Amino acid sequence: MFSKTCEYGIRATIFIASESYQNKRVGLKDIAKKIDSPEAFTAKILQILSKDNIINSIKGVGGGFEIPREIMKDIKLAQIVNALEGDRVFTGCGLGLAHCSDGHPCPMHEKFKSIRSELAFMLENTNLEELALGIKSSDTFLRY
Repeated sequence: MFSKTCEYGIRATIFIASESYQNKRVGLKDIAKKIDSPEAFTAKILQILSKDNIINSIKGVGGGFEIPREIMKDIKLAQIVNALEGDRVFTGCGLGLAHCSDGHPCPMHEKFKSIRSELAFMLENTNLEELALGIKSSDTFLRY
């Protein structure tokens, strides 16, 4: 359903939020290791998330990535997905066709339309704070 970029971006954002909730900043190496993502790829994703004001990037000694606790409840998963993938998750064809619509549907159009609506509802109604607080420990991301 999501691209690797989006999967890693969601994982990274949740991990940063969980650490920020404990008043900790995290560095690129730690994030990449915890979410099991290549470091260079993670850096590109974090740059996008930072430009879209979803995460904060602090440079220098004691720097790293963080998300202020007071805005976590306002950040919806839909914002993260949209920053990394645009609106294709919300509007795209289930088969990836460029010209699928109600007027010219693909074979999966009607079934996928309801799935896409449910996914959009979940993404628009799930905030970062609830996900960060739902993590029992930072080991959540170390499942191999």
